[in-house]
Amino acid sequence: MSSRQIFDQVSDMEKQIGELYEQLGDLKQRLSELLEENHRLSMENHNLRNHLDTIEEDRKEMENEKEPKKRKLPSEGYDNLARLYDEGFHICNLEFGSPRRNEDCMFCLEFFDKTR
Repeated sequence: MSSRQIFDQVSDMEKQIGELYEQLGDLKQRLSELLEENHRLSMENHNLRNHLDTIEEDRKEMENEKEPKKRKLPSEGYDNLARLYDEGFHICNLEFGSPRRNEDCMFCLEFFDKTR
């Protein structure tokens, strides 16, 4: 085998390694997106199950009570929004319900300042 053939073969291998590295990077990015989506959906599922449990408990309580239950106070809504924010979701009108990506949102925090 001549030196030129060896050089060509090494160049081809280098090109293949580069392509594989690129594919690996793409797969890594897709895996990251899937893991993030899975986490978001797991949190949403958990919150929905809790909400359904609460609704079911309220329904059972209303069936057992003779008098209608008083409506929730408005402050409970703010408490729920604060809990959602603590769980990592936006509560501002710009991105309501979307994940916060582990950083504070000045619009969400401004909402809390308005409610005090």
